[in-house]
Amino acid sequence: MFKISLSDISKILLDYSIGENATGFSELQRYDYDGNNAGSKNVRLIIRVDLEGRSPVVMRFKNENNVNEEIVEAQSRFAETLLSKGIITPHNYCNGGKFAKRYCINGYDVIVTAEDFCENEVRVVDNETACLTGQLLARMHNISEQDELKLGLKTLFDPLDRNDLFDISVFSDNKERLRAIDPFLYDEIEKITDSYLKRVSIFKDERRYAVQGDISLCNLYLTAEGKIGVFDFNNSGDNVLFYDAVMQAVFEATLMDYKDDASADREQEILSAFLNGYNSIRPFTDKQMEALPGFRALITAFENGRMSYHDGNLRELISSNRTEEILACMKTIRSDLVTLKKL
Repeated sequence: MFKISLSDISKILLDYSIGENATGFSELQRYDYDGNNAGSKNVRLIIRVDLEGRSPVVMRFKNENNVNEEIVEAQSRFAETLLSKGIITPHNYCNGGKFAKRYCINGYDVIVTAEDFCENEVRVVDNETACLTGQLLARMHNISEQDELKLGLKTLFDPLDRNDLFDISVFSDNKERLRAIDPFLYDEIEKITDSYLKRVSIFKDERRYAVQGDISLCNLYLTAEGKIGVFDFNNSGDNVLFYDAVMQAVFEATLMDYKDDASADREQEILSAFLNGYNSIRPFTDKQMEALPGFRALITAFENGRMSYHDGNLRELISSNRTEEILACMKTIRSDLVTLKKL
């Protein structure tokens, strides 16, 4: 297992021109990949380093598949560019003119970055937070478009490609099996889905610009003045900005925790607050507004938990031939597709 010492940290601090003494450190996140393989050298470790006489810094150590110095450097430089343009995000430190540097530490070859630590991480979301987040994302999108910022990397939330929110393939790839259960229901779902995808797909050839790519799920923080900032550019890449706006909004509305006094319709309220905040800075076009309800319905109907991850997901039901439960799942998918909520 990858281990780091205060001595290792002190050396790296000096390399990043941080002269204060390290008084201690604590782990914020650790992924020891291939844990059953004693010889594995893949790891992601994020630590907070406490310093004498000044605020802490965060160090990130990575040895991950498909991640190299050029990728981490580009993501860090994007974050620093946004900071220089007025976006609230932690300052990244340089080491010999580079943000990302490779070190060999205790037998591990890792890419290292250092940035300021953020206090007041956002752990629950309400309408005000969602509105502020939408405004923040819109400002980031405006900067990327105006400055033509690009990273040459894919993101987590491309509805027509890589996508960590929803998955239509479990439904479409099992057409013969599902259609045999109820051909009229299957055909109706397929027809509605295709119509929504057609509306969403008209934006696929728009220019893609750099996005942070994972704006919610505890990657937000509040300043002492009540302003909202963003950190963690680990998933930043290029995307159609409309796609990023909608999917980040759904992500925040469905996957973050709510305050205890949230209303019964909190998901819809938070989604609308996010999109209204975004629209106040970067107005949606008429075509985008037309596509929005169906786009949201697609994400809801075919969300990844229902398709592949939660208990009783469609993939599991098909593999175990549970016909009645498959039919019930298909009816729920249809219901979500036809229930278009105004946003």
